[in-house]
Amino acid sequence: MNEAQTGSSSALFGSRRHTSVSRGLGEFRGRRPVFVTAKGEKMLALPVEGLDRLRLAEFMALCAPVEPQLIVTERRARALGIDASTPMALLLPVGADAETILALVSDATSDRKPSAKPASPAATAAIHLVKISQSLPAVLAANLAAHTIACEENVVRVEADAVVGFADHATRSLTIASEASVPLNSGTPTRFIVFQDAVGDSQAAIIVGKPDFANPVPVRLHSACLTGDVFGSRRCDCGDQLRLALGRIEELGGGVILYLAQEGRGLGLANKMRTYQLQDEGLDTFDANTTLGFDDDERDYGIAAYMLRMLNCTRIVLLTNNPTKLDGLTTAGIEIAGRMPLDAPINADNRRYMTAKAARAEHRLDHLMASLTDQS
Repeated sequence: MNEAQTGSSSALFGSRRHTSVSRGLGEFRGRRPVFVTAKGEKMLALPVEGLDRLRLAEFMALCAPVEPQLIVTERRARALGIDASTPMALLLPVGADAETILALVSDATSDRKPSAKPASPAATAAIHLVKISQSLPAVLAANLAAHTIACEENVVRVEADAVVGFADHATRSLTIASEASVPLNSGTPTRFIVFQDAVGDSQAAIIVGKPDFANPVPVRLHSACLTGDVFGSRRCDCGDQLRLALGRIEELGGGVILYLAQEGRGLGLANKMRTYQLQDEGLDTFDANTTLGFDDDERDYGIAAYMLRMLNCTRIVLLTNNPTKLDGLTTAGIEIAGRMPLDAPINADNRRYMTAKAARAEHRLDHLMASLTDQS
């Protein structure tokens, strides 16, 4: 075990600023409002996730006499036809109900193009916070700097500039929570090591066989995919890649699989299902993400690099088709000694998805390109 394995936090509870962000995340996940503060701003922000008539009415009453605005990401603003390079504050239509607001946030098409202006620093931080919570990336927000609301002392306050560095803080707070041997059907000995961060999120490293850490170690970074890994979904190649990676690592005598809580390229399971609905309406996997207001890929591979360093595994052969993983780990200080492809089966249900990955994200899917050539 090296020094990093016990985590790098120097304070028992972390800084007050980071603690407030953790509490703000808990409130957002519970669909409750928080104050996000910046110079001249005391922004009361409510996640749009799960908005209904009652919650909207209560929030409007809480903000009175200030009219809340709808804060969306630049990606969602562009989907609404708004020229944007930053998160935007949208003026709500008069008498807008919960259904109207949710349509502005998540519908594939909209005939509405509301008035908009760049979001303030506090509103932008609120968007960042709601994205970390893996909720719909939109909030209702009102600047109440000149007002006091009922039970204000009970509302969590988060400093806007503390939100920006929070993901890095959460990564650096990572510790090994538990580990155990887990026998697999293949008979290869494996050990599961569970990591937790200060927010309570968990990641896992599966040590397969007996890897030689003195040499480059075969490693698979695998984002959790409930539909593919567990239920065998044909919409993606995730489950197939996981099984191929496990088999390849066993053949090589040992290696590491990092099983990362990054469902749907970092969107979370609920938003992943929303993107599936948009794909059923004709969008590809990347346009579905951006239509909801997310980036093409919301994953950060810094946490994977940190886990590898905690395992004393800094020279690796990466089992992947995704060049972004290679770049992300290299940037984070992991030496990539080589790459091994994972040629997952192509079927009628995942062909469009895999074609989009090859064409738009430069995934190295030579077997897919060969099959397309054969059909032409």
